[in-house]
Amino acid sequence: MKSLTWLLYALLAFALLGCASSPDSSGGQTSGAVTSIQNKGSDTIVNLALAWAEAYRLVRPEVSISVTGGGSGTGITALANNTVDIANASRAIKPEEIAAMQAKGIDPLEFVVARDAIAVIVNPHNPIERLTLQQISAIYSGEIVNWSQVGGEDRPIVRLSRETNSGTHVYFLEEVLRLGDSENKTFFSANTLLLPSSEGITAEVRDNPNAIGYDGLGYVTPEVKVLAISETIGGIYYYPSVETVNDLTYPIARDLYMYTAGAPSETEQAYLDWILSAPAQEIVRELGFVPVIGH
Repeated sequence: MKSLTWLLYALLAFALLGCASSPDSSGGQTSGAVTSIQNKGSDTIVNLALAWAEAYRLVRPEVSISVTGGGSGTGITALANNTVDIANASRAIKPEEIAAMQAKGIDPLEFVVARDAIAVIVNPHNPIERLTLQQISAIYSGEIVNWSQVGGEDRPIVRLSRETNSGTHVYFLEEVLRLGDSENKTFFSANTLLLPSSEGITAEVRDNPNAIGYDGLGYVTPEVKVLAISETIGGIYYYPSVETVNDLTYPIARDLYMYTAGAPSETEQAYLDWILSAPAQEIVRELGFVPVIGH
C-alpha cells in the first residue's frame, strides 16, 4: 500500500511537471538522451533514496539514477574522489572532510532532504519501557552492564551498534554517548557488537532478549520494542514520531543530508528540487521518516 501511494504521487507530479516541459536545445530534460546521476552513501537513507529514484523515473524517464549504500563516510569519500555525483549522509559533513575536499578545489554543498528520529529498541520480552539519555550513555559506555541496574531483570546487557563508517554510529556517539558535549571523550564499550546494517540490528534485537540497539525510525518493525526517552533525569519521556521530531520534544532526532561537489549540475539541481517537492516528501512520510516540508 505504501509503495502504491508514493507511485500515485509520482504520477501526479509527472502529469503536472510534464505539462510544463519543453524541448531544451542545450541537451536538457527533454532531449531524449539518458543522463545518469550516481548517488551513494548513508545506509539509513538508502531505501528512501531508492524509492525517490524509482519515482523520479516516472517524472523524468531520461534521467537514470543509480543508488548504493555503504555508509555516510563512504559516500562523502566517494564525493571527494569524484566517483559519485550526490552523497547521502545521516550526519553533517565533518570539518576535516570539508578541508580535505577544499584541498582538492571542491566546496561541498549541503541539502537537508528529510529528518529522522533514532529509536532505541529492545526485545519485546524486556520489561524496560523507558530510559534517560544518561542511562543510555552509561549502558553503551559499559558503566551499566546489567538490566537490573535500570529497573529490569537480572540479565547481562548486549549492546548493538552500527559500524564506525555509519553516520548513525557517529551521531549516536556524539549526541547520546557524549551527550552533545564536544569535550566528552566517551567511547562505545569494547564489547559492543558492531553490525553492518539497520536491518541487522533489528533482527538481533528481535532474537536476543538481552539486547539493546538503535535504528532510524524508518527501520523499526513491530518485532521490537521502542523505548520512551527523556533528555534528563526527572524529565518527560517521549516516543519517536513525526510529531515529536517536528515539535523538538524527542531528544534523539537529526537531519538527513545530500551533498554535491560544489554547485550541482542542471540535472542534479532538478532532482534535488524534486526531492523537496510535496510528492517526494510524501514518500519520506510513507517510509517512516519525517518530511522537511508540509509539517
